[in-house]
Amino acid sequence: MNFSNDQLIANQKSSLDAFTSLAEKAFASFEQVVELNMAASKALLGESFDNLQALMEVKDAQALIALQTSMVQPMNEKAASYSRHLYDIVSSASADLTQTMEANSAESKKAVTQLLETSLKNAPAGSETAVAVIKSAMTAGTSAVETAQKSAKQALKAVDTSINSNIDAVAAAGQKAE
Repeated sequence: MNFSNDQLIANQKSSLDAFTSLAEKAFASFEQVVELNMAASKALLGESFDNLQALMEVKDAQALIALQTSMVQPMNEKAASYSRHLYDIVSSASADLTQTMEANSAESKKAVTQLLETSLKNAPAGSETAVAVIKSAMTAGTSAVETAQKSAKQALKAVDTSINSNIDAVAAAGQKAE
């Protein structure tokens, strides 16, 4: 086998770089979610005190009903906005991670193909059938992975459409409640 130590080290370094990139992207996304939650919590706390103050100033049932009605729509709009922001963060992170994984997968596939080709060139005479079987298996495996990736992308697109329509429905319901 002519697969040198330098190639092995380069492949390991590439894998480590890809893992580091994935970890950094995951933590950046986690930070965005934490920031979103902190901002939402801070706003909710402030609004809760304001609503409590308004509730304490209510004098009759009509004023109470009017106050409740005035609180419903902003809460629905804020919930829809929060959901959209959270979805955007998760969607962006997923796209970044998918892109990184696909790039790393392509590099790994190239390295394995090179290793296999180098190894098969040095195969002993009479092993042509085994070499053909290995190449066929490699092609079938690659095709299966590509098909799975396409299916996963289609499924994510369907989920994306569903989530967006659900968020829109919640926002529309909040406007109708007004």
